[in-house]
Amino acid sequence: MQHKIFDTNPVIAGPILRRVERSRVAFWLALNAPARARVTFTPQGGKPIKVTLKEDSSDLHLLQAGENLYYLMIDVALPENLPTNCWIDYKIELGMHKEGRLRWQNAVKKSDNLYYQDHNSLGFKIASNVSSLLHGSCRKPHHDSEDGLVEADKLLSRIITAQDDDLPDWPAMLVLTGDQIYGDDVAGPMLHAIHQVIAELGLHNEEMSNLEGNAIKDSAGLYKHPDCYYNRENLLPKTDTSRELMDMVFEGVKKPVFTTDTAHNHLMTLAESLVMYLMVWSPRLWDLVDLEAIPTGLSTEDAALYRDEQQILAHFISGLENVRRLLAHLPVAMIFDDHDVTDDWNLNRQWEEAVYSNPFSKRMIGNALCAYLINQGWGNNPSAFDDSLLDHLEQALKQPGSVSHDQFIDKILGFEDWEYTWQTSPPLIVIDSRTRRWRSESSPVKPSGLLDWEAITDLQQRLKDQDSVLLVSPAPIFGVKLIETIQRIFTWLGKPLMVDAENWMAHPGTANSILNVFMHRNTPQNFVILSGDVHYSFVYDVELRRRNGGPDIWQITSSGLRNEFPKKLLHILDVLNKWLFAPRSPLNWFTKRRHLRIIPRKPESRAHGQRTLNGSGIGLVELDEAGRPWRIRQLIAGADAKGFERMEDHSRWE
Repeated sequence: MQHKIFDTNPVIAGPILRRVERSRVAFWLALNAPARARVTFTPQGGKPIKVTLKEDSSDLHLLQAGENLYYLMIDVALPENLPTNCWIDYKIELGMHKEGRLRWQNAVKKSDNLYYQDHNSLGFKIASNVSSLLHGSCRKPHHDSEDGLVEADKLLSRIITAQDDDLPDWPAMLVLTGDQIYGDDVAGPMLHAIHQVIAELGLHNEEMSNLEGNAIKDSAGLYKHPDCYYNRENLLPKTDTSRELMDMVFEGVKKPVFTTDTAHNHLMTLAESLVMYLMVWSPRLWDLVDLEAIPTGLSTEDAALYRDEQQILAHFISGLENVRRLLAHLPVAMIFDDHDVTDDWNLNRQWEEAVYSNPFSKRMIGNALCAYLINQGWGNNPSAFDDSLLDHLEQALKQPGSVSHDQFIDKILGFEDWEYTWQTSPPLIVIDSRTRRWRSESSPVKPSGLLDWEAITDLQQRLKDQDSVLLVSPAPIFGVKLIETIQRIFTWLGKPLMVDAENWMAHPGTANSILNVFMHRNTPQNFVILSGDVHYSFVYDVELRRRNGGPDIWQITSSGLRNEFPKKLLHILDVLNKWLFAPRSPLNWFTKRRHLRIIPRKPESRAHGQRTLNGSGIGLVELDEAGRPWRIRQLIAGADAKGFERMEDHSRWE
């Protein structure tokens, strides 16, 4: 039975603008009922271009995930190319059968507040050259800070109304470089809200009794279990390896060196993973939720934590209208990092053997990947997901826990087309650093390389003969030396899970191979590397020495959108890094990156020599016609923008 809030508008979330080309445009929406679609594009000063999408065509996919949840995935092929460098209005209309007739209605109502000032429609621009872009990562709803995506929406509003003198061009894209959700770190009130929405939308029950060693019959039983909130580690199957499994899945986020986050509300079911995305991208479903309600049976300590998280979530929800508007106006590129699935996902061979050999934990990872495919992966590159794959996915959605569901998980765990390229100028080349890893042969506990040899070879082919590229690597390729050294020490002690022991230099094969890619004569002259992951922001200029002059590289890291590094600890590490790895320090020999010159940049307002910037926000990069950044800023949410000043006196050839 549909809720009354959907009587006049069936849209639950979206529209989200995804891959945009002159000849094709992709959109994502979540609806409470099935619908057909037609899209009208109206370039500024031009005639409308209307496209009605045929049912069951490659341009339109409708996936049913519950009685009242449908995903509408639109990939419009246009009869003529859209123009560049001008505003293009767009309108998505939904065709729904009512009283025996097909009736069309705008997917966006005026009451949704999705239009910018002086506009009566949604819109976007296609840049002939990328002159500015926004990028960020790590958006945790219950982190007590402002939201970088809200700050991005405010920037677009200022650009629309020309409020400031020093505004960038309309951003060509929004690049989300990982941890768009935290599936392994969920606030109690968020998990309770997800369960209320699952019931309202009629998502299908997931059979779980067929998972070896599992005592829970199905998802309905999980949601009523006394350990459902804050104690999910107790629900793992009791087997000889369950202690190891518990350490891998639940203790992985306990990193005393860096953070004290908890994973005891880890998402488990397919329905939970699906609804999580709806809750962080749209305000509409929060109207169905009693946020003040508290689950029964919580301990005094957990109940107090729950109340604290309620206050933080209420502030997060207040910004979702801005977030929804932002996502409807910029082409959004996404890629997973670990928290989209689980912390330390595919960290090393030991992790993979423990997690994938257990049916329950394998199902959890598979469910997260299914949700990622629908909500993030498809819109990056719709042609990578053929009809047979999506048909199999729909079978899994209709019968969670079935043989078909588990077979689809097997298929998606072996899927290797998550990486993609957008043919912008410069092109956006996005790396999948999670599923194509270079496993250590010498020890199962050593971190895997972020890309294996075949993946690096593929990357080199994608880079070949380009003049400039925007390269997305969720983890920075060139990181902060002291922190990488700490990671190396913990790995040597056999405790890589105690820290995020994942960096490009941690695996010799991957480190040498990626540096060789940069050194290759046919790779670009300008590399702009966009990264996140680390919960602080920094910028390095990197020069490589070779016979005819190496490429120019900018490592630009923006993190997090709504997450931060512990402030005191980051300050200590930043100061120590400044002294321990000064240009003349002998310690540089132990972290030597051959033939490199690293020129750090000082964030505005930071002391001389300090290199990191802490604070939730979003990165803004402005580029010249050659694809070289001329201004790099971090927009601190609720505060001022901070630039980065190049520090020549803190650099040296290594």
